[in-house]
Amino acid sequence: MLPASKQGYYLPVFPEMLTDLELDGWTLKVRPPLDGSEPRRVVWMIHGWTGDERSMWVFAGRMPKDALLLAPRAPYPSQHAELDGYSWVMQRSGEFSPLPAFQPALESFGGLVTAAATHYPSGDFTRVGFIGFSQGAAFSFAWALSQPQRVSRLAALAGFLPGGAESRLAGLAGLPVFIAHGTQDETVPVSLARQAEEQLTAAGAQVQYCEGETGHKLAAECARQLAEFMAVV
Repeated sequence: MLPASKQGYYLPVFPEMLTDLELDGWTLKVRPPLDGSEPRRVVWMIHGWTGDERSMWVFAGRMPKDALLLAPRAPYPSQHAELDGYSWVMQRSGEFSPLPAFQPALESFGGLVTAAATHYPSGDFTRVGFIGFSQGAAFSFAWALSQPQRVSRLAALAGFLPGGAESRLAGLAGLPVFIAHGTQDETVPVSLARQAEEQLTAAGAQVQYCEGETGHKLAAECARQLAEFMAVV
């Protein structure tokens, strides 16, 4: 299902597992690892436009049980005419924001990563996993392009590569990337996902691609592949 404000929020079966956290000026929901392994793997779950820290937990069941899951609220109001929620860009410039539009959020997010590593000293923040939905996928790509050595793998769901990223994709050579998209997506056209697959593959990224006959959400088969992809963060 679509993890966005207009569709409601999909929390885990046991929402008491989640912790609310205020850190470095950010609001997050956190799920600690479900076992005692250390150093603990870390996965950032990045919501889309008009979402917030509650939106990504529909995917929690597809994440490794031994991982520390962190879902931050984006820093800017969405400015949507009808929906509340938050955005990874201050002001959307056109339908799909280019790479420079994410820069302010990237700089702030860097402070959050540092603060989270201090707050969770048993977490391994040296190389972490990212799962982003829609605009959150674009932000995840933007972060990976700015900090490629700190990302272990990236899942982009119903998302897009930000415009202007083409000249920097060589920095993602070798990065495992999972792209999933619906062929009936009317919010982010599937053509953008196919283009991202081609560009990332040409740049040397290890791309796994999945399409389903669905709209702006994750198809069942792609959800299964997502779980397999994220099993190693």
